[in-house]
Amino acid sequence: MTMDRTMRVIGAMSGSSLDGIDVARCAFHQDDGRWHFTVEAALTVPYAEDVRTRLLRAADATALELARLHRDIGRLIGEACLRLPPGKVDLVSSHGHTVFHQPGEGLTTQVGCGARIAAITGLPVVCDLRSKDVALGGQGAPLVPLGERLLFPGLHAFVNLGGISNIAVHRGGRSTGHDIGPCNQALDVLAREGGQPYDAGGRMARAGRVDEDLLARLDALDFYRLPPPRSLGREWFDAAMRPLITDARIALADRLRTVTEHCARRVGAALEAAGMDRALITGGGAHNDLLVERIGAWTRTGLVRPEGGLIDHKEALVFALLGLLRYRGEPNVLASVTGAAHDSIGGALYLPN
Repeated sequence: MTMDRTMRVIGAMSGSSLDGIDVARCAFHQDDGRWHFTVEAALTVPYAEDVRTRLLRAADATALELARLHRDIGRLIGEACLRLPPGKVDLVSSHGHTVFHQPGEGLTTQVGCGARIAAITGLPVVCDLRSKDVALGGQGAPLVPLGERLLFPGLHAFVNLGGISNIAVHRGGRSTGHDIGPCNQALDVLAREGGQPYDAGGRMARAGRVDEDLLARLDALDFYRLPPPRSLGREWFDAAMRPLITDARIALADRLRTVTEHCARRVGAALEAAGMDRALITGGGAHNDLLVERIGAWTRTGLVRPEGGLIDHKEALVFALLGLLRYRGEPNVLASVTGAAHDSIGGALYLPN
């Protein structure tokens, strides 16, 4: 189906690194079946410290506390949408914030009430984009490969260096992808231990050295032996990785340098396995010069950092498109990536009055 007019969609994304809410107003149109886009406006609304603390503790919250968080994150997402410069908007597509992600148990939970977003913005809202795929036996992640294939047809490999790093490869008309491992969620935990929200440019890590014993223990984590499709939730990080990297017997700078090397090695290995000439890298980790340098040391793949705001807002852009596909009743989740029984149309839809 070819779209006969431009549609403007706000994509909203809250990642596991807990930086804040990314919102991007994107204009989409089709020409001879090919998608074209413009990011008209984008911004990140940082979380207040109390909200960030609630999100960090959400996995252990009571049912009532979780319901209140669902309400409040929905309100914050709706308000973030209204902070964009004025402009026509047809739809909001919200990823929400993942609290639980355990596809092996058939569940994934994102907070950020779509009904409240619709009430605040007065717009149709697509949300809960992962649950249908999980119900079909899939990982519910990563979801972005379809959007990458449609919006960036000249590129065939993508790495997102967010709270969790993931890779997508498009080859011979088939798309595959998987979560590689923790990334910024681990680095940010250590940066906050040092009084900083994140390790800007990797400068804190540069002051340290690699602790080979810690590196070996990180590389030996069971998750890395799972074949794709595979995906991660924060609860795995908290249980399996956080205790290793918060060992105060190792100097903080050394832990940061070691975790940076670990993340780089895992991403480099994933790129080597993909065997592509070049890859687009986005997400907050793409600003970490040391991390990018070390990834480059572990792979022959050329690393391309996009210009403009796409480093920080590519996922909001892609989720905007996935929401638009849902709104149009078209498949927006690829079983070849997630391992589900078949492709699906994922997402709940809230209509305005």
